[in-house]
Amino acid sequence: MTSVHDFKARRIDGTPVSLADFKGKVLLIVNTASKCGFTPQFEGLEALYKQYEAQGLAVLGFPSNQFGHQDPGSNAEIGAFCTANYGVSFPMMEKIDVNGAEAAPLYKWLVQEAPGLLGSKAIKWNFTKFLVGRDGQVIRRYAPLDKPQAIAADIERALAS
Repeated sequence: MTSVHDFKARRIDGTPVSLADFKGKVLLIVNTASKCGFTPQFEGLEALYKQYEAQGLAVLGFPSNQFGHQDPGSNAEIGAFCTANYGVSFPMMEKIDVNGAEAAPLYKWLVQEAPGLLGSKAIKWNFTKFLVGRDGQVIRRYAPLDKPQAIAADIERALAS
């Protein structure tokens, strides 16, 4: 696989989606959780999406229950939670593994393209973010502590290129 556009996923309602559908857009890909100290970042992610969607930004949320079992619900429950509590309108995908042998192929590729601190290939916690350019290549990886608003300047640069 050579770009994010080579991968497929499923929306939270089970509908298949090809990430090739997002060609020409800047993507912010985030592993999410509903019961995490970082869960309020949904608000910031939604704000970024609303602010930059018309310019070509898509935020893609991928729930994962791998960190402290902080997203134990079904896909339907997770989707309802995100909408009811944070007004999430950006695409949420089905719950996946982001680490280990069962990790989604997209996440195996993302961590190869943008290793973490000290070259770590693992996702360390919920709300790790990957910024992907219009060409489907990873621009940068952000830690869970990086608030969505702090990424705005990088998103603007990616949208301008």
